[in-house]
Amino acid sequence: MLTDIKAELIEKARKIKMLLLDVDGVLTDGRIIYDSAGRDMKFFDVHDGMGVYALKKAGIKTILITAKGSRAIKPRSRDMRVEAVFEDVSPKTTALEKILKKYKINTEEICFVGDDLVDLCLMRRVGLPIAVFNAAPEIKQAASYVTLKLGGRGAVREVAELILKAQNRWEETVRSYDS
Repeated sequence: MLTDIKAELIEKARKIKMLLLDVDGVLTDGRIIYDSAGRDMKFFDVHDGMGVYALKKAGIKTILITAKGSRAIKPRSRDMRVEAVFEDVSPKTTALEKILKKYKINTEEICFVGDDLVDLCLMRRVGLPIAVFNAAPEIKQAASYVTLKLGGRGAVREVAELILKAQNRWEETVRSYDS
């Protein structure tokens, strides 16, 4: 039975052409810190950024979709070279409809990583829904896979490796850094 689950996960990951990510709780650890001027700060993990960059090199686009905007998201998204950022989106399926039309992609070719209830609508619509380890129980239940890493602490890198390995592109990625 466990091998059937793994085989199903690998088959779903093989089809992925686009990664959609929530921000708070997925790319960050979920904490939002406000300074004395009321500006927010977020903690991002460099390994997650490397995972997104590796996907881009392999031709897999990444898009951020967040229910809450922040000035910290834009510079991080530029660093990671993501395709697009949708901020202040609720419900998140409104962004999905735009993405499907613009990129001429179908839902089976999309992986979404989420952590909380605002992500449930996307979890139920994409081909490969993934929950971070510290996600809400409802998100874990809707997921095809739950990461071993926490949100904001390497979960996105784990997902990137999962996709690239399922598509037999991981070794090629590693070799590109070994010259």
